[in-house]
Amino acid sequence: QVQLVESGGGLVQPGGSLRLSCAAPVSIFRFNVMGWYRQAPGKQRELVAHITTGGGTNYVDSVKGRFTISRDNAKNTVYLQMNSLKPEDTAVYYCYTNFGGGHWGQGTQVTVSS
Repeated sequence: QVQLVESGGGLVQPGGSLRLSCAAPVSIFRFNVMGWYRQAPGKQRELVAHITTGGGTNYVDSVKGRFTISRDNAKNTVYLQMNSLKPEDTAVYYCYTNFGGGHWGQGTQVTVSS
């Protein structure tokens, strides 16, 4: 069982910002791709962003220019900075690693509403 510890979700107004954090075991974090998925009610889980061990990033088109994924190797933590949030960003956000075929965290709720 891979333990990915997420934090930082919550309720925010449209146009606001949130930062999600995910801490992973060092043996996994340093050698694997990390990322964030999200799942909105009634929709399939989708990849939001991922970051390689070398810092290469990829984003789903709907968040490009608004979200930034980063990793802190000293803290074994991956972040998702979310700016200019929209109601359609409302979802449960899951931290992800491709270690061992793929593992997800328990999820953190992000709600964008006025």
